[in-house]
Amino acid sequence: MTLLETFFNLEVLSLSFFPLLRGLVNTFLLGIAGIGFGIPCGLVIGLLRLYAPKPVRYLMVLYIDIFRAAPMLVVLIMIYYALPFVGIRLSSWTSAGLAFSIVMAAYSAEVFRSGIESIPKGQFEAASALGIPFLVTLRKVVLPQAIRIVIPPMTNNCVSMFKDTSLASTVALPELLKEATDAQALHANPTPLIGAALIYIAFLWPMVRLVSLLEKKFNKEKKR
Repeated sequence: MTLLETFFNLEVLSLSFFPLLRGLVNTFLLGIAGIGFGIPCGLVIGLLRLYAPKPVRYLMVLYIDIFRAAPMLVVLIMIYYALPFVGIRLSSWTSAGLAFSIVMAAYSAEVFRSGIESIPKGQFEAASALGIPFLVTLRKVVLPQAIRIVIPPMTNNCVSMFKDTSLASTVALPELLKEATDAQALHANPTPLIGAALIYIAFLWPMVRLVSLLEKKFNKEKKR
């Protein structure tokens, strides 16, 4: 067989199109679930990490460190395969969504912490001198500026999250890579894997470019 027949077989690709499309939908929904829950939770964790009483701060630091250091695959396996031993049984979807949300929250918390700490402390002091309550200062003065700063690294985290959804195949969730692997086995041809890779690139490349454009824009604004 030639290279094209082995890796770019159009007949096999056409037969695999609908399974790949189904996998793409599942990948998209899983990524959105992880990001949609992970980022807001990360903001709360980041704020607790900075401003909560010391015991809570230490607990948040422990959470962030553990789930940034733990491989996503391990978190998935622990939730899906280990929790049933203590009487907690979750579906593949729930296990994967929970795992991605937990890890995304840890990374987001650190990004938010870094963004908030980059805001000059003089802004807090000025708001306090004007009699503005701390929470109002945080919500109306500090967070809007911090969010602009964290958009590029947060977008990078979102790209990584969508790529990590391929690990959901370990808990039998039919995302894009699992559908491609099943199609490869069915047709005895690796073309579906190439198709899945091209879909990932087409889906994530605009987000990668968005990060670069945002970084350039914010760097120009800083130089003014």
